[in-house]
Amino acid sequence: MKLPNHPADFEAGDGTPLKSNAPRSGARTDAIDDSPVLAGTTDQTALVVKELTKRFGERTAFSDVSFQVAYGEVFGFLGPNGAGKTTTVRTLGTLIAATSGAATVAGIPLNAENGADIRKRISIMPESPGLYWRLTVTENLEYFAGLYGLRQAGPRIQDALEAVNLVDRADDLCGALSKGLRQRVALARTLLSEPTILFLDEPTSGLDPVAALEVHHLIDELRRRGVTIFLTTHRLEEAEKLCDRVAILNTTLRTVGRPQDLRAQLFASALVVKTLAPLHDPDQLFSSIPAVQGWHSDAPGSYELSVSDPRVAAPEVTRGLVSAGADVLSIGEAQHSLEEVYLELIDEDVEASRR
Repeated sequence: MKLPNHPADFEAGDGTPLKSNAPRSGARTDAIDDSPVLAGTTDQTALVVKELTKRFGERTAFSDVSFQVAYGEVFGFLGPNGAGKTTTVRTLGTLIAATSGAATVAGIPLNAENGADIRKRISIMPESPGLYWRLTVTENLEYFAGLYGLRQAGPRIQDALEAVNLVDRADDLCGALSKGLRQRVALARTLLSEPTILFLDEPTSGLDPVAALEVHHLIDELRRRGVTIFLTTHRLEEAEKLCDRVAILNTTLRTVGRPQDLRAQLFASALVVKTLAPLHDPDQLFSSIPAVQGWHSDAPGSYELSVSDPRVAAPEVTRGLVSAGADVLSIGEAQHSLEEVYLELIDEDVEASRR
């Protein structure tokens, strides 16, 4: 099988991949400690990062970053362009060395001596698929299996093709595939080594909604298989849908936690009330309800009420509205998106401000 000169933007690890001995639980890791970093590694910790910093000359890519990721977790890594997300992935993947700090990857201390052992237990899928377009899907996987040192890779290739639902396209040239299908081939390539930790760098970048949804389904399937996934993405709705926890990076780490917990930390509890017609005297009405601490209106017939406990306040507000003769359309707890959390924490364009 003759190969082209080189694939575009491909970053390959070395070493013979080993079968992971990490826990293989398909359940979401809802009981994960939300603290940014553990005191040390445990048998439930896939990644431990402590005060990790990377500088390129006078420019700081990321600084004093600390967090932990549990086995079987889908961990979202968010931030603007230039925030240091991809550099963090490259550092944890042993492609570049950290300037300072420490990390443990799949139970192995991150240093130059352990680079080969770490690469045996991880896979990295960069934003660009990096495939040989003049080779078929199977030929690509055979070639990369050879780079991993896999002998008799046929069963591994078949399993990877089945995992990404590409068995019927195995003999198609990669150059003839859509971008969405090429992303699936790239994902199949990362599965050949049966990684303990899978780093996905913007896996849905440039994909249409249907192709992106297919990638989401594949990530969900990998979660069920117990693969630990480190996901960098600009799509906040994607992170909210897929991730057990997220970290928000803007050179320094701004926060780590479950999306619902971050919303609770950043935003006060509130009820949203909608009425058929504007209230005659909303200030008098809402001031008379003990559970309401304040209110504002952004549109006629729409009111947001600050409350300490929505479950206590909602019945009182409902009774007050009915007594006032209001035609109530809806009363519900205010829901803040991960995008709102992100915008609260990210207030500058890092890439544009750097010199």
